[in-house]
Amino acid sequence: MTPERFTRRDVAPAAWRGEVAAALADGWRFAGLWAEAAGGDGPALRAAFHRHGERLLLAAPAARDTIVDLVPAAGWDEREAHDLHGAAFAGHEPLRALVDHDAPTPQWTVPVEGRDVFQVAVGPTHAGVIESGHFRFHVVGERVLHLDLRLFYKHRGLERAAEGRPVTDALRHAERACGADAVANAIAFAHAVEDARGLVPTPDLARARTLLAELERLYNHLNDLSAICAGVGFAPGTMAFAGLKERAMRLNATLTGHRFLHGSVRVGGSGLAISAPAASELRSALAELRAETRRAWRELQFAGSVQDRFDGVGVLALEDARRLGAVGPAARAAGLAIDARTDAPRLAYRELVPAVPEQPGGAVAAPVEVRGAGLPVGVDLLDELLAAPLEPSVAEPGGASRRDGLALVESPRGQTLCAVALGDGGVVDRLHLRTGSYANWPVLAHVVPGNLLPDFPLINKSFELCYACADR
Repeated sequence: MTPERFTRRDVAPAAWRGEVAAALADGWRFAGLWAEAAGGDGPALRAAFHRHGERLLLAAPAARDTIVDLVPAAGWDEREAHDLHGAAFAGHEPLRALVDHDAPTPQWTVPVEGRDVFQVAVGPTHAGVIESGHFRFHVVGERVLHLDLRLFYKHRGLERAAEGRPVTDALRHAERACGADAVANAIAFAHAVEDARGLVPTPDLARARTLLAELERLYNHLNDLSAICAGVGFAPGTMAFAGLKERAMRLNATLTGHRFLHGSVRVGGSGLAISAPAASELRSALAELRAETRRAWRELQFAGSVQDRFDGVGVLALEDARRLGAVGPAARAAGLAIDARTDAPRLAYRELVPAVPEQPGGAVAAPVEVRGAGLPVGVDLLDELLAAPLEPSVAEPGGASRRDGLALVESPRGQTLCAVALGDGGVVDRLHLRTGSYANWPVLAHVVPGNLLPDFPLINKSFELCYACADR
């Protein structure tokens, strides 16, 4: 396989904004920004971009100027870099706290004033079995004027804990940043390390990882549809899709020994082996799951009261999706046809076309349609991947080694970036993970205003974002 083209460009601090602007003008798409501890004038900054199979890393020893006016999607990245590393971004005013929970309320919320304006605070402790997250709604009556999000309540410091560890240990830190996206995170880490080491997957290795990624996507999409049905009180759909999700997870356990597929991805190779009889059994089970999923999806499509509830709620406009850096089903629902699987030479995707609704509108109905349309495509792809037995495999040399590695993988929630810097002896000097949930949380906050407060649970479930991805 041909590896992606990688370019690292060292940038003087004074040229930071200019280099970012030039990259954007040249067609590069922003993938993430982060800081690294350094001496002298402050923390070093890194920004990753991608374009048609190419990866670009801009690296500055220190930088003072914000880029949020150029790349609004970098807003959370700059706030996090400030809270964790003290990076200053001139022009990012006000630079509100994100991870720093010692900051008083006025320092992390947007002031909203006016007649009959009041606040509704939800969380961080919730009635359901979910992670901690605080939602502060500014409303008039039941109409939301503004939403402030506060996450990072259980920030574990996984990236920092991975520093100085062998890649086999650091892999577990990346994988466990999120239980539901464990495969996507682990593959992104493995690809980033192999990218730095000049290794490329063999066809069998690419097939094994793609199989695991699509099994993860399958159970996640089934779970998301169940949650969305719950958001409108449609119990038949809630239970039907939850049951299908359970069956998909049992297939995961049969194949890998773990319902969430933990431990199934390795750096430099794969230990996954599937005999011809086992592959045949899995294909039969998937065919049954496909047929029952089709029936459940048809029931959902023809439930008129449910479809009426989906329509016109939580609309994400195409231009806003592009400007805010939306990814995954949320972006495609708005008509932004992006999917990291279409630009994944290290995986076994061939001519995959992103599923975009016939009439993109960004309302709840659209991400539901994106997931529903993706289910049969995913099962068909799994069937194709299981058409032949699978043997353990290893990566092979394919280029020169270097310190930095970048990888982009499409998780069930959207594009995940993993960046690594390797040190002597095969240890990880630096790990950065920016997941699809991390990218989409600010998009969710943008979508909610203008809707009624009781609509929020449904809008939230249509995104179905992960709290743990911020708590990494």
